[in-house]
Amino acid sequence: MTMKEKLTIEKLIEEAQVFCVAESTYKHSELYGVTDGKAVGTLIEQKFQKHLNDKYEVTVGSSARGIDLPSDDIQTDIKVTSIKQPQSSCPFKDAKQKIFGLGYNLLVFVYDKTDDPNTQTAILNFVSCSFVHKERTADYTTTFRLREMVNDGANEADIVAYLQDKNIPADEITLSKIAEQILETLPEQGYLTISNALQWRLQYQRIVALNDDIQGIDKIVSYNKPK
Repeated sequence: MTMKEKLTIEKLIEEAQVFCVAESTYKHSELYGVTDGKAVGTLIEQKFQKHLNDKYEVTVGSSARGIDLPSDDIQTDIKVTSIKQPQSSCPFKDAKQKIFGLGYNLLVFVYDKTDDPNTQTAILNFVSCSFVHKERTADYTTTFRLREMVNDGANEADIVAYLQDKNIPADEITLSKIAEQILETLPEQGYLTISNALQWRLQYQRIVALNDDIQGIDKIVSYNKPK
């Protein structure tokens, strides 16, 4: 029995591209007429995990472990979403995630689904795919403004006031600690839009539309607007 190659981030990115090309022509009878994005996402996630598992030595996570590919050298969650509204939810751990990132990488598949009544099948055309390194997974507007404030000489009280104004979900003591951390370590510029909720709501429109080369964001499939 041949030993499987160990999965790396580089190989993960390569395989995501291969998967997008193959899947964009695949006819899914089980997804015909399905409008539930969660059902589509779960099927594609499982299919991609199997694609990886067939070729590589890979640790696949469970919902209890939090992310899909939890091994220390990969630490990546797979997100599958429709181009109509490219967003998903993720577990809320603490308020710092909005400022310093989620703590793991994201592999974001974005599809455009069309149903063919003649064949009673659905095709998912993968119009965008991005690998977002964990240091880029914070909220765009929050990190942009905080970076600006620190560069303009803001103090701890200024930062706490801004975080309160933005309804960052934490009490005053926690916000003070976060403000101290911001002043000690300037947050990286994030590229997600993260909405406060019981779970974080992640929106990927900025990532999908990104044309610039940003260190920490690998565009695997650049967005092609569906005709």
